[in-house]
Amino acid sequence: MRPTKEEALKQYFGYTAFREGQEALIDAQLSGRDVFGVMPTGGGKSICYQLPALLSEGVTLVVSPLISLMKDQVRSLKKAGVAAAYVNSSLTPQQIVLALRNILQYKYKIIYVAPERLLQESFLRVAQQLKIAMLVVDEAHCISQWGQDFRPSYLKIPTFLSYLDRRPVVSAFTATATQTVREDILRLLGLRDPLTVVTGFDRPNLRFEVMRPDNKQSCLLTLVRERKAESGVIYCSTRKEVEKVCELLRDKGYPATRYHAGLEDEERMANQDDFIFDRRRIMVATNAFGMGIDKSNIAYVIHYNMPCSIEAYYQEAGRAGRDGSPAECILLFAPGDVHTAKFLIEHPQENEELTEEERQTLLERDLDRLNRMTGYCRTNRCLRGYLLGYFGQRHPETCGNCGNCSATVTEKNVTTEAQMILSCVGRIKGYLGYPLGETLVIRTLHGSREKRITELGLDRLSTYGVLRHLSRTAIREITDALITGGYLRTDSHDALLLTAKADGVLYRKEAVTAEIREAVKPRQDARSKQEGFGERWQSPEAGSYDLRLYETLRELRTRIAQRENVPVYVVFSNAALKDMAAKAPVTQTQFLEVSGVGNYKAERYGDEFIAEIRRYKELC
Repeated sequence: MRPTKEEALKQYFGYTAFREGQEALIDAQLSGRDVFGVMPTGGGKSICYQLPALLSEGVTLVVSPLISLMKDQVRSLKKAGVAAAYVNSSLTPQQIVLALRNILQYKYKIIYVAPERLLQESFLRVAQQLKIAMLVVDEAHCISQWGQDFRPSYLKIPTFLSYLDRRPVVSAFTATATQTVREDILRLLGLRDPLTVVTGFDRPNLRFEVMRPDNKQSCLLTLVRERKAESGVIYCSTRKEVEKVCELLRDKGYPATRYHAGLEDEERMANQDDFIFDRRRIMVATNAFGMGIDKSNIAYVIHYNMPCSIEAYYQEAGRAGRDGSPAECILLFAPGDVHTAKFLIEHPQENEELTEEERQTLLERDLDRLNRMTGYCRTNRCLRGYLLGYFGQRHPETCGNCGNCSATVTEKNVTTEAQMILSCVGRIKGYLGYPLGETLVIRTLHGSREKRITELGLDRLSTYGVLRHLSRTAIREITDALITGGYLRTDSHDALLLTAKADGVLYRKEAVTAEIREAVKPRQDARSKQEGFGERWQSPEAGSYDLRLYETLRELRTRIAQRENVPVYVVFSNAALKDMAAKAPVTQTQFLEVSGVGNYKAERYGDEFIAEIRRYKELC
């Protein structure tokens, strides 16, 4: 007898209740209706199609953009007792033949496939003989040219559907899509009267922060040292930067590896596996390491350089905290990042499928997105609110869980400092005949003796060193306020120029105020401060749990993962272990009450975890 959706949710996924939006999407698919779900990363999108796939007659095809993402999903499904497979270029020709044969024999309920594979003759021939209950389009924003990860191969999906004798239910899911992209998805996929559910873009467990360090390398080393026990991703804008940062971390003894498109496929996949299996805790990568990672225990994502768009940033930052555990998203901003991002936008990879008019339209769109991204880095307002507002979601004025909200912000009269900064910008242009970027202006004002300043003769200006009594960070904050306030603007090379509005400050003594913030260091992980057995730690997602028991269970999970050669999060997520440490089950019945423990995993791992919990209790 087929289980109910509630029974299947517990049996395969270990949960006793649906999250927001899940049940409505599942019910619609089971009734034969197309759906479109926009849910944040970690919001449970995969369950929305995996569960109805298990309860439907026939097979479900899932179109997915990246090989690594397919592998992670299939590995997790198999550990939950679900027959699943993938068909992509990572398989040998012989393996593909075997997979297609097994598919024809209905040995799998869920099959992941790359979009490029859909119209290949061998796959299409098999698909036409199958009873396909559902076709799922994962990362559906890839079909839109206005999305940040446009994949022309996604445009083949409607053609594939037209070749099938019977059109299956079509489902589309994404985490990051503006209103324009959402409309594009609906139109291009030809969804029929779809149930559309937008649960929102908020990730309450993520803490956002923008830092503006004078020395990025030193700042990065401090951040990594404070998080040395956790897995993290460090994003860089270029391959060269990835190599430099990875070498820096390795030289300091940190277990870092790298990922970018310039590496051989074999090394790139080996490095990714090292990270997924926790053999290397730190991944330094370009945006090539994006959607293709489903690792649920990433505790932090650091952007060493500013991305080109809010869409890209939110998706990359969203790799953190996928299991609901608290995680940090930190962006290290420097004015030079804007120039690098603009260069990458103006020199994209060639796409022969685009007309010249389309290229120009995309260029204008991307430059506008860059301005919005730069605004995020410079704002003193709530960072979460800035992100949610970009995606059109209403939000409170403050969130209490971002660097700006936790900082002490004081509105100060900075007229004198503003006059000095504006005067310096004007004098530099008058002296050199051309303007300079924000970094050199700030260093001139601060009285730097570095070679570039003296070579240009900036130390001979009357404004040289006039703000040496302030920190460079403080000067930058006031300069950013002048840019935001319209007193300064940047040219195509990101050099600073005076605007007409600056005249009022320089010549008519108009007052300038700016919000100056004093950042508050985020709360440190209490694990480093706990002493003794049986201490409790308060977690937003799991409530109060025994911290030492949690660490004991983590060690057991690591041993099991090494024994079975799987990533630790495939055994149990951090969130499941925290709930286990809170409930401390000592029977199978109690073990099944842990969130994230289904029947299959309880049968497979229950005895070992229960025995470990009993031993721990005896010691206490």
